[in-house]
Amino acid sequence: MNFRQFAFNNVLRRKRTYAAHFMSSSFAVMIFFIYSVLLYHPDLQGQIAASSPTASMLGTMGLKISQYLIVIFSFLFLMYSAGAFLKARKREFGILMLLGMSDKQYRRLIFVENMIIGLLSTVFGIGFGILFTKLFLLITERLLVLQKGLEFLVPIQSVIITTGAFFIVFLLLSILASRLGRKSQLLELIRSDEKPKKEPKASVLLSLLAAILLLAGYGMVFYFVLGRAFSLALLAAAIGCVILGTYFLFTQLSVYVIRALRGRESLLLRKINLLTLSDLAYRMRDNANMFFMVATVTAVALCGMGTCLAIGDPKLSEKDNPYAFIYESFGGDSESLAQNERQTKQHLALLEHRLSEGGFAYTKGASHIKYTEDWQSVMSLSEYNQLATTLGFSAETLHAPSEAFIASGKVSRAQNVTAFEPVVDLGNVAPDEKQRKLTVVKRLPSFVLNNYNDVYVVSDDYFQAMIRMKDDTNQVTYYYVIPNWIDTISAAQSVMKEIPQDTQGHYYIRSLVIEWYEFKQLNGLLLIISVLVGGVFFTYAVSFIYFRLYADLERDEKQYQMISKIGLSGKELNRLVTRQLLLMFFLPFAIALVHGIVAFINIALLLDISMLKAALLIYISFFLLQLTYFLMIRWRYLRHMHLKLT
Repeated sequence: MNFRQFAFNNVLRRKRTYAAHFMSSSFAVMIFFIYSVLLYHPDLQGQIAASSPTASMLGTMGLKISQYLIVIFSFLFLMYSAGAFLKARKREFGILMLLGMSDKQYRRLIFVENMIIGLLSTVFGIGFGILFTKLFLLITERLLVLQKGLEFLVPIQSVIITTGAFFIVFLLLSILASRLGRKSQLLELIRSDEKPKKEPKASVLLSLLAAILLLAGYGMVFYFVLGRAFSLALLAAAIGCVILGTYFLFTQLSVYVIRALRGRESLLLRKINLLTLSDLAYRMRDNANMFFMVATVTAVALCGMGTCLAIGDPKLSEKDNPYAFIYESFGGDSESLAQNERQTKQHLALLEHRLSEGGFAYTKGASHIKYTEDWQSVMSLSEYNQLATTLGFSAETLHAPSEAFIASGKVSRAQNVTAFEPVVDLGNVAPDEKQRKLTVVKRLPSFVLNNYNDVYVVSDDYFQAMIRMKDDTNQVTYYYVIPNWIDTISAAQSVMKEIPQDTQGHYYIRSLVIEWYEFKQLNGLLLIISVLVGGVFFTYAVSFIYFRLYADLERDEKQYQMISKIGLSGKELNRLVTRQLLLMFFLPFAIALVHGIVAFINIALLLDISMLKAALLIYISFFLLQLTYFLMIRWRYLRHMHLKLT
């Protein structure tokens, strides 16, 4: 048997320990490969670019950034795993060195083992990537609402880039791992498993600091949203506090709480609590860094996927703009208006012809806007009520010509403005000097008008008097309400081609369905990116747990063998192991859940959308995956322990 065969057999003998490491690496390679397929697929890039150049550019950028993230995170995870593997194998290396293995052979052994795992992971990852490519292309078609299908295609660039990227990752990893070298004495390596562990201690101040940092981080996030204090420095400080607080929670506060529980004799001496709590403090200290990384990574994955799911709802687009088509015509004096009116009639006739051709029933409304000398917008009550009732709002009334109310514009709605000045001065557009000032009776926050700024709605008599004094409406907007607007894509595309956008600012046309398609495609790309990256993060997170469990397997075997000799039954062993595994699997998830809830609440407040459905979907999905993984590992672990104890 030569040296390479010895290294290969080493990997095979420890296949149970390396299993999660290998599978998570293969999964990362597979996701990277799928990103490459999407990035270089000609049909996908062509269709997105045709419908939305912005979505195409941002999507390409997002896919590339995701690939960088996967490579960087994979390298960090693999470095952590490699270091932990070497630490767990100290006794094995000590025996090999006792038998005559040199430092050079030690480094070569580590290098070859890591390269074997890396090359196999790359081959299997690309293989499974090719196997699942068609499925991901079908999912991509649906998420990006592509009108043409995506042909099954594996670009050669994807294979080359994936192979090259991960070959470099595993090569660097193997070199660095092999350079860790033999830093301990031979006797220390051989007796590494026999060293007694120090009693875990926790600082009261750092435990208190953990709670303070978490509360401060949450408080800053709420202040950022509710106080409208939009500062990147504040947001960065909040994230920093939460991350640091999470670290101290696992390394200090959790150990402090366990020690406090151990101090209560009534609880400690009940059934198997003595065994559970005694071992728990050591496990928390040994696994604190792992718990911290798992909780942080899981929280990021939860928030990313939940946000993308929530903002992809078509009702959100309809809430931002309830009109299927909006056509705005601009002009100053009567001569300019006369020129624009002819063009407007032609454009509206074409639009209505396309809608009739497609069999779409529509309701049409219009608003004539006049601007004051300080650019305040004014319109008539009847036109406002026509639009409001079409959208399902109640009609408004004004009891005197001297009254007006405010229809909130986009800016005021976004900022949830409720206050208003009780009197408005219309200046030079008022019919006469006595009627310049109007009493403002209320502000309406409902989306009825497309204007960015607030619009003052006045009585019809007052507005007609304004027109008679100076016949120049500054802006005319035509609104089309179509119940099944989401089906108007073909008609909308025809209209947008036949009525190109005016670069001189005489008119402006927008289509809700086209905007929704662009938004849907961009959000679909974000969802694909976040779900796949989140999946990689999740597999690495559970791999951390799997590895830590099997790294301590030999120590646990000896411990349970000794305890079983003094009367630990099989049922009690099951309960003891279940409690420990529940902590390892679900404590980081619970902390990530809390972080995610705080994030979702603030995103919902910031964007004024409901995050409940998306949050529940993501949380339930992650919980079921975690529960399935927990049950599988628990079954295998207990089966192994019972076999060893019998």
